[in-house]
Amino acid sequence: MNIAIDGNEANVDKHVGVSVYTLELLKYFAKHADKDTTFTVFLKKSPKNFMPKENKYFSYDVVPAKILWSQIFLPYHLLFKKNIDIFFAPAHYSPRFLRQKLVVTIHDLSYLYYPDEFLKKDLYKLDNWTKYSVQKAVKIIAVSKTTKKDIMLNLQISEDKIKVIYNGYTEAVQSTINKQNLLKKYHLKERKFFLYVGTLQPRKNIATMITAFSNFSAENEDFKLVIVGKGGWLYRDIYQQVTDLDLGERVIFTGFETDENLAELYKNAFSLIMPSYYEGFGIPILEAMAHNCPVISSHNSSLPEVGGDAAIYFDPKDHKDLKNKMKELINNQMLYSKLISAGKKRIKDFSWKKCGQETLKLLKNAAHYEL
Repeated sequence: MNIAIDGNEANVDKHVGVSVYTLELLKYFAKHADKDTTFTVFLKKSPKNFMPKENKYFSYDVVPAKILWSQIFLPYHLLFKKNIDIFFAPAHYSPRFLRQKLVVTIHDLSYLYYPDEFLKKDLYKLDNWTKYSVQKAVKIIAVSKTTKKDIMLNLQISEDKIKVIYNGYTEAVQSTINKQNLLKKYHLKERKFFLYVGTLQPRKNIATMITAFSNFSAENEDFKLVIVGKGGWLYRDIYQQVTDLDLGERVIFTGFETDENLAELYKNAFSLIMPSYYEGFGIPILEAMAHNCPVISSHNSSLPEVGGDAAIYFDPKDHKDLKNKMKELINNQMLYSKLISAGKKRIKDFSWKKCGQETLKLLKNAAHYEL
């Protein structure tokens, strides 16, 4: 059996969200490729150094194109590939006019709920190309039960066509960086800062978090808020809010961070705050738990599904509720310790290995479906 994969999401310099998902699955597939299950990974550009190395049963096929890759250039290339049993699209978009069987992963339908956060051209692609993919697919992977429900409700897809396979998380790593240098760089003290990890955009509800922190820090001047992530749609409004509240020295924007730096920030943060209105999954929750960092999360979309009883939750529309949860965690050492312990247990239900196993099993089974 030969499994074809769109590997472009993994072949980027900075990995977040879907790119992490795709890279981790490629790593798993490369390790488990054999004479009975081979893989061909299609790319627009040559594979970068961090991509899994080719071997006898795992190879790359570069199809150069700057635009319309999945709509014209790849489909034409695939017309001459007769040895593909199933095509896996890890992120919504699949090749047009695909004669091979298709499995596609849908991570979330945020573009339907928050269309103003997307450029018109991206919104058009997400809307139209996602519809095509789910209709064409013999099987759809949803990364959470929440995403599965959204697919059924908004795209009119039957339940039996969708399989929930949870994401994994980046496990705690032994860092080689100097912790003190990192903390000094951002003027931080151990367990004296809250942490946010994610793209800066409105649906992430960062404004509510900053308002809550502003009120909290008026009573707790030794705490800071560290915001890790790249700027997304309307991100400048977030910077302006920090300026308006005179929080310039207490709210730290780091931009994108390496895995090692991020691991150290998790390890030394007092708590992760996950304030989103909408998430298809919420990997930072598991990453925080893996580093013994308690989680305060919005009680919305898939986040309670991921955090379970190992997090405390707040109303994402109520900054006072979030402030109260922050105060509660500071004043209740028993709760704090309980969350760390519960987090260690919670992460055992999620791993990239488990995600890879379940995904590969689904791909093999789907290859035998009748078109």
